[in-house]
Amino acid sequence: MKKLFLSFLTVLLPMVALADAVEIDGIYYNLVSKAKQAEVTSNPNKYSGSVDIPTSVTFEGIDYNVTSIGKNAFYTCNSLASISIPNSVTSIEYGAFKYCSELTSISIPNSLTTIGDYAFEQCTSLTSINIPNSVTSIGYYAFYQCKSLSTIEITDIASWCSIKFSDISSNPVACGGSLYLNGEEIKELIIPNGVTTIGDYAFTRCTSMISVTIPGSVTSIGNSSFSSCRNLTSVTIPNSVTSIGICAFMSCSSLTSVTISNGVVSLGRQAFNYCTSLTSISIPNSVTSIGTDAFSGCSSLTSITIPNSVTSIDWGTFSYCSSLTTVTIPNSVTSIMNYAFYNCSSLTSIIIGNSVTTIETEAFAGCPELTDVYCLSENVPSTKSDAFNGSYIEFATLHVPASSINDYKEKEPWNNFQSIVSLEEETPKCATPTISYQNGQLIFESETEGVEFISDITDTDIKKHYDAKVLLTATYNITVYAKKSGYEDSDIATATLCWIDQQPETEGITEGLAQILARPVLIKTDQGQITVEGVDDSTNIKIFTTDGKLSGSATSQNGVANIDTHLPSGTTAIVKMGEKSVMVLVK
Repeated sequence: MKKLFLSFLTVLLPMVALADAVEIDGIYYNLVSKAKQAEVTSNPNKYSGSVDIPTSVTFEGIDYNVTSIGKNAFYTCNSLASISIPNSVTSIEYGAFKYCSELTSISIPNSLTTIGDYAFEQCTSLTSINIPNSVTSIGYYAFYQCKSLSTIEITDIASWCSIKFSDISSNPVACGGSLYLNGEEIKELIIPNGVTTIGDYAFTRCTSMISVTIPGSVTSIGNSSFSSCRNLTSVTIPNSVTSIGICAFMSCSSLTSVTISNGVVSLGRQAFNYCTSLTSISIPNSVTSIGTDAFSGCSSLTSITIPNSVTSIDWGTFSYCSSLTTVTIPNSVTSIMNYAFYNCSSLTSIIIGNSVTTIETEAFAGCPELTDVYCLSENVPSTKSDAFNGSYIEFATLHVPASSINDYKEKEPWNNFQSIVSLEEETPKCATPTISYQNGQLIFESETEGVEFISDITDTDIKKHYDAKVLLTATYNITVYAKKSGYEDSDIATATLCWIDQQPETEGITEGLAQILARPVLIKTDQGQITVEGVDDSTNIKIFTTDGKLSGSATSQNGVANIDTHLPSGTTAIVKMGEKSVMVLVK
């Protein structure tokens, strides 16, 4: 399986207007007298066979350097088999070799700087091409539908980040210019470190691509950059990315998992539109804007987390999410726009935050399974009469603040609900989860049945290191809370999972890896008490503050030690277990 590493910098230099064409030795040129330059242009009888373009030509006693392959110069030359381009040419213009279906090879000189839009579109017999390090611009659709093209060689690591390397430490460049590859051998895309931007349409319709690695240097993902990559299965968006463009992952129908890191501010219109295999999505608190139809047509989406940073649910954002059963709209949201949850045919429960003032046309229309709507606002939102069209609210229950029941009963469409009841009487809170570790698995449990556990696990070891030696802590920080439709979210439970050495000496070497026996230890905090689970019996556990003061100690029994520290919430404590020390945040 071939792996493709790509990056592009788009700098387009247009050609100036040229004079009438002249024919010299079977090749047609546009001549610029003042610059003494010649541009290869189209042949009214079409070029065929092998074409060898000279470095210069002479016309009426004047020598002209051949510097460009002009717009549509070899367009639909179906009998063109090969072409040699001299070292004087600096640009291949728009559509220069478009639809040259028999072109199998081309020699590109080191003088070339620009490959224009559609330059090699539909060159279906072209199998490989070498792009020299002089090239700084590859235009939109430059290699679109080149179905036999499975190899592109980009030779200079400094300016191209090279397909032969996955990391670059200097000279960051922008990735884009819309290179389209349909070669079935290209399955894994690794964008090298140093690339800052994935450009518009960069990899759209790369149907053979199944995975993509986006480095921490990338800050933006352009419009339609991965749209219609129908075999792409998972994507992780690094913290460095701040924006995901319009239609960026639209119609990636095999995409089941998306991790959007905390750093993304905006999701463009139709960013994940019709990602029909996507089952869940957690949108981080950094996101303030979710575009129109961003998740429309995600028919396998069963759960979503909308952050408190979002103030509006835009047009059709979650429309046609036919597997979505519950949705919680946070208190930060003030408006729910037209068709926001239109035709979410499995939706049974909606919680609408207390700041919503406007609900627009058919925002929750076509949700026939709807049984409960919880509207937390004491002021009845301004709501279009058709907001719940086709959702059979005459058989559903509306839950509102007790002080506002009469107001809801007097206004459409709210007064169409079968019953309107008080929130204060019917909104229990989920029990705070417990955290345990068994046989390599974290286990979350809650006394409230049927809850969903929302967890966040971080490891400070997983980051870029620059030192010759890296001290690994082998420590996970864990937070989890429980949620359930019709219930308040539980309080957050926290724990720290680490590994302590049973025998610090190296036990042996296998395939270059040092083997050290270790055991997992779980550290939990609650109201100043620290519980340590998983240590050997009779292990002395000591708790210190960050300035070295002893705050408590205990000896473990049955693998567990409980230490009352009386430290206030938010304090950082150091848990010392033999030679192992772990920092934890006291809850």
